[in-house]
Amino acid sequence: MRSADYDRSVFVNCPLDDQYRHLLDAVIFAIKDCGYITRLALEVSDSSQVRIDKIATIIRECRFGFHDISRTAPDSATNLPRFNMPLELGLFLGAKRFGSAEQKLKSCLIADIERYRYQQFISDIAGQDIAAHGGDANEAIRIVRDWLHSATPKSIRIPGGSAINSRYDAFRSELPSSCAKLHVTVEELTFIDYVAQVEDWLTLNPRVTGLPLTS
Repeated sequence: MRSADYDRSVFVNCPLDDQYRHLLDAVIFAIKDCGYITRLALEVSDSSQVRIDKIATIIRECRFGFHDISRTAPDSATNLPRFNMPLELGLFLGAKRFGSAEQKLKSCLIADIERYRYQQFISDIAGQDIAAHGGDANEAIRIVRDWLHSATPKSIRIPGGSAINSRYDAFRSELPSSCAKLHVTVEELTFIDYVAQVEDWLTLNPRVTGLPLTS
């Protein structure tokens, strides 16, 4: 039997650097505002655990996966691209294809800057429905919302992308003062800190419709 957490958990596979942070923050907010649970490799800091094992465990525990494969430019230091995101996407698709009945229920959203750009560097996923965010946080929120809405029971209504974007703008405007109360800056927030801020704000500003909030 599937656990409730499995059906509501979203594995986020994306760049984890400062240049991507504005998109990651928006994606996390959208997932949480749709009533789902955000899972990310950054949620656990344990040097004794092999990173790929940690990622595999999170993938196993999530029915959904958001995979952003937009980071393809060569690294300035090595002149080589980073392939972590395509690798983790492959793990997710492998779990769906070869896993148990529970794993075969997996659903994912693959995102890139442009919709068909991926054909130039990862053509094996041709035929997949790729969503383009154009590097824009508002568009990232919209595509995440539309994807999760399509997977949510029709009896439950999730607000549209524009409504979630408005709520995100309100959250961001209040975030500095919320951080000040904790004697931290917005830039100092870790993933766990940021998720806690999102959850606290959503508790104080519940949606009119949609799934109940989850941890």
